[in-house]
Amino acid sequence: MSDQLLLNATLGRAAGTRASRRLRREGRIPAVVYGLDNEPVSVSVAWPDLRVALNTDAGMNALITLDIEGERQLSIVKDLQRHPVRRDVIHVDFLRVTADQEIEVDVPLVLVGEALEVTRANGMVDQTLYTLTVSAKPADVPDEIEVDVSGLTLGDSVKVGEVVLPPGVVTATDPDDSVATSLVTRSTREAMAAAEAASAEAAIADEEDDETAVADADDS
Repeated sequence: MSDQLLLNATLGRAAGTRASRRLRREGRIPAVVYGLDNEPVSVSVAWPDLRVALNTDAGMNALITLDIEGERQLSIVKDLQRHPVRRDVIHVDFLRVTADQEIEVDVPLVLVGEALEVTRANGMVDQTLYTLTVSAKPADVPDEIEVDVSGLTLGDSVKVGEVVLPPGVVTATDPDDSVATSLVTRSTREAMAAAEAASAEAAIADEEDDETAVADADDS
């Protein structure tokens, strides 16, 4: 993540729910900027510009240079609040950062490769962890982390400790946590159960045939 975006922020927004609603009607989003041991600052940003910043490949982890009325500060979006029903963005928290300071962010995990052995066994690969919390300097934060599942076998799993992290990126997540696991599908389980039931019925029928043959021999 090396590209930086420039986003203009305006000081002097009024506090309170009514003032925030008025700002949003005007196409601006209330926000707060904090971090680096400085006092939090209340600002507002234009929604179209914020939407552009959030729609890059880096998503929520995009490096954003806030221009607060002439004073520029490197930042990332730390929290994004949405309306519970409409899902509109209603407030943003920006965290001040420096280029040489490590930050902690959540990075998407993307499964790559085809688990051929699992496919041949009519199984499926189930992703159990979708983001990984990592620490890195802002410029080293990846847009996503790829997880290769091509070597999976049925009943096997990929652990956090097996994920290859980019240079400069570390995670404190338990290395034994599962990222993806291979499972037998429901249809395969049903087919296996049906096959076992048929086999059991055939064995019972064979046993009954044997008992009948023995009884016939005794009668003769």
